[in-house]
Amino acid sequence: MAGSQIERVFSVLESLTGEPQGLPMQTLAEQLDIPKSATHRLLAELIRLGYVRQNPQNLRYHLSTKLVAMGFRYLSGSGADIVQPVLDRLARETGELVRLGVIEGERQTWIAKSQGARSGLRYDPDMGRDAPLFYTASGHAWLASMSDAEALSLVERQAIEKPEGLGPNAPRSNIELLERLRLAREQGYAWVEESSAVGTSAIAAVIRHPLQGRVIGVLSIAGPSARMPGARLHELAPTLLAFAQELSAASQASELFS
Repeated sequence: MAGSQIERVFSVLESLTGEPQGLPMQTLAEQLDIPKSATHRLLAELIRLGYVRQNPQNLRYHLSTKLVAMGFRYLSGSGADIVQPVLDRLARETGELVRLGVIEGERQTWIAKSQGARSGLRYDPDMGRDAPLFYTASGHAWLASMSDAEALSLVERQAIEKPEGLGPNAPRSNIELLERLRLAREQGYAWVEESSAVGTSAIAAVIRHPLQGRVIGVLSIAGPSARMPGARLHELAPTLLAFAQELSAASQASELFS
């Protein structure tokens, strides 16, 4: 792997982020294509600084809670206290998982959520992920705000591998994706049924800057398809759009959307 020392450091942290069970040094070195000696030095320094810890029993390396604490400190001072009550109200009204994604450059990252389901089936993916654009409602909602050419170019640059567990209704080609985007533009929101995974559905709408009109985030509702068939998705649309408008109005008081 080419790159500066700081690029290597962040690559180590990103690799460990996706491995809650930890990784051996050999595996990290192979994944990042850097020598074992260099990997050992990076890990030793990250341990010294408190960002990584080593399990003394199996010698695997893990992220410490330091990065998590930093993230929470950032969110606590960035206006998340303004956004979270809105998400909580929408989750209570719908009884499903509500997620907020923010736009930063060419990335849409899920940074906040509220779970409305208190019993039965619950759909609850991890936060902090970039929303896959090709097969999620959140991705389609954002892409539909662009021209077809811009949307396809962004999907190509994201270059996320399609997981094996995609649902049967996931787009199988760019032509199918563009048809989904056309429908989303017509309706003012995007929806998917069994696209990102079997048995899940979602609906999403963009949040726009109240003065500039640019897309600054995406609000979505997701849950099991048994509770969210197509008819219910469309029934939820007016509520979703109203809450997206509320977040748009509140965005100027939150650094999350800057």
